[in-house]
Amino acid sequence: MIDVVVYNRQGQEVETLHVDEAALGKTVRYPLLKQAIVMYHANRRVGTAATKNRSLVAGSNKKMYRQKGTGNARMGRKRTGLRVGGGVTFAKVARDFSQRMPRKQRRLARDSAVLAKLQSGRLVVVDELAFEAPKTREMAGVLNRLKIDRSCLVTVSERDENLYKSVRNLPKVDVITVGDLNAGAICMRQKMLFTKDAFLTLIKQES
Repeated sequence: MIDVVVYNRQGQEVETLHVDEAALGKTVRYPLLKQAIVMYHANRRVGTAATKNRSLVAGSNKKMYRQKGTGNARMGRKRTGLRVGGGVTFAKVARDFSQRMPRKQRRLARDSAVLAKLQSGRLVVVDELAFEAPKTREMAGVLNRLKIDRSCLVTVSERDENLYKSVRNLPKVDVITVGDLNAGAICMRQKMLFTKDAFLTLIKQES
């Protein structure tokens, strides 16, 4: 069992949650976690590099001049890769670098990422993060009182527009819902900040 302290927005301890590692897969599966991170990075890659082959450059398909009798070397179409302005012989084409993983493996990788943050003390739980209006300064104060001074992933149970607008101008701080949580987003940030509702929702999904 792991004891997770729940803080309020002033940084004071209000209660303690007892979490069984079995709810998050018991152990951190590092090979699976690496596979998931490679997949998420590959899916963000944009393979748009391309060059024109001889079918894409402008020009006629007609033979430039007759085969014999001119005294010149034989020559075919104008768009050949042997001539200046012709197509590239081995042209680059746009590539799709995306990878796939089964849903169960993605969930196990997500749980391993959360468990790794939990075991290393980089996971913080706060009782609530409700804002009546967007307040970036107030959100920055909450993070400061919770001793979160590095990159952070804020996880909530459902989308809150005021919270999103309060966070979007803070550098290296992102907001995500529990349903969209994935290993790539978790490992991109140094710390995680869960609301109590979001953390309990995640634990109940896996138990």
